[in-house]
Amino acid sequence: MERRFTNSYDLSLHARARKVVPNGVWGHMATSAIGPGYPQFFAKSEGCRVWDVDGNEYIDFMCAWGPNLLGYKRAEVDAAAIQQLGRGDIGNGPTELMVELAESLVDTIEYADWVLFQKNGTDATTTCVTVARAATGRRKVLVARGAYHGAVPWCSPSLVGVAAEDRAHLITFEYNDVVSLNEAVASAGDDLAGILMTAYRHDVNRDQEMPDVEFLRHARALCNRAGAALILDDVRAGFRLDVRGSWAQYGVKPDLGAYSKAIANGWPLAAVAGNTSMLEGASKIFVTGSFWYASAAMAAGLKTLELLRTTNALAHIEAMGNRFRKGLATIALRHGFRLIQTGPVQMPMIRFENDSDLRVANVFCAAALRHGIYLHPRHNLFLCAAHQEADIDRALYAVDSAMRDAAAAT
Repeated sequence: MERRFTNSYDLSLHARARKVVPNGVWGHMATSAIGPGYPQFFAKSEGCRVWDVDGNEYIDFMCAWGPNLLGYKRAEVDAAAIQQLGRGDIGNGPTELMVELAESLVDTIEYADWVLFQKNGTDATTTCVTVARAATGRRKVLVARGAYHGAVPWCSPSLVGVAAEDRAHLITFEYNDVVSLNEAVASAGDDLAGILMTAYRHDVNRDQEMPDVEFLRHARALCNRAGAALILDDVRAGFRLDVRGSWAQYGVKPDLGAYSKAIANGWPLAAVAGNTSMLEGASKIFVTGSFWYASAAMAAGLKTLELLRTTNALAHIEAMGNRFRKGLATIALRHGFRLIQTGPVQMPMIRFENDSDLRVANVFCAAALRHGIYLHPRHNLFLCAAHQEADIDRALYAVDSAMRDAAAAT
């Protein structure tokens, strides 16, 4: 049965927030950019579920936009972090946990010989670019057109407040297009510091595109020839697709990799992994942050890696993703819709055919919310290890009702 959601407290919090915070909420979590009916403020989360401040429960398919990998409030991870908090989190230097986590990551990520820690994905991608420039003594960095690498001036998707000089040494190419990449490399000339790519093409509001292995091999060869760094932005996909690094399945090893989101199952942590060719550059640069050595998140990261290596969590997430994808396709056809489902099943992108203006997607996602399912109309979703068959089946039951509502409204 459809539930009628109230949002009275959510609205009052909006009003309070707007008085003291620009726009009330900022960045990618501002629901004003998603659509009407989305709750903005949440009260709690557990497993694969979240509750908004008005007490409404949702099966969550955004997983905090990626950090929830093993399940919200995963007991073993939180216990490790809380135990470390009892000893101390930040001080005048790192704890032994920094060394242990670096050792664990070097043992886990197949191309890694060293690691630096940060707090956010943008910290990590920016550090990668800085290391590449220091290691090569060059300036130009190639990025795929439309790719997201963070939210500071050199890479922000918004140009508001950004000076042209911040982007002066970026050159764009088309993902998976060898000719375009060759042209970008030629444009860089002898000033090429690196080629930066996401694990796969996960640009917002478009079909997702897995990397072509020949394209990756070609990028690797170009970097080898030019003495430049091949950089993997694994912030969004890292540890969800493959604990060894998201390109491990393709047999292509980057020189640098950026990680965050799922690295500590929601505890704030990011990392840059690199090989020996980048070590001198990493040793020379100055990057730092007041909270970059905080040890509680490192304890959470250690436990997360342990669980990924010793359980079937990643295989389970993939299985649940397959179950969800197949069920969605069947239900959509029953209601006269054809879905375009792209990307890995662990991080699916779901679009409606012939829906470029998102009219159907917006109606469907709003209906799904009313039935207790949290989806997104134009961003890839995320599954976690806490999603069980019963959760997927419950979600599909709600999707069936939401599809019916969307068919009636469109």
